[in-house]
Amino acid sequence: MVADAIERANRILPGVAAPDGEIDPRWQAIIAVAEYLESDPEPVWEFVAQWGVYPDSDLQSSIATCILEHLYEHHFDLVFPRAAELARANANFANTVRLCWSFGQAEAPRRQQALKALLAELDTHAG
Repeated sequence: MVADAIERANRILPGVAAPDGEIDPRWQAIIAVAEYLESDPEPVWEFVAQWGVYPDSDLQSSIATCILEHLYEHHFDLVFPRAAELARANANFANTVRLCWSFGQAEAPRRQQALKALLAELDTHAG
């Protein structure tokens, strides 16, 4: 269940990154939450919004690459407006958004244009 995966992840987050070359339990917990992103996007988005703002670049990377970019892939129209709003309001989440690649739904031209416009806006406000 998504709630169980989120609860397990929340128990160990924010934690600290594992040493190079070792399996990171934080990433493993985040991957377990990601297993539910297609079927349960709402609670998974709430998890992303909670941890994507945390000021740890490794945690931001795991949220971006394991979950957020795949939420864009499967639920772009649901998630992107929320992510854009949070990125505009929170510099840490803006960093998380910058780490995402485009897959699936996010590759459509209209959506690519929206992503590029957001990134340009975030870069303008970062400087």
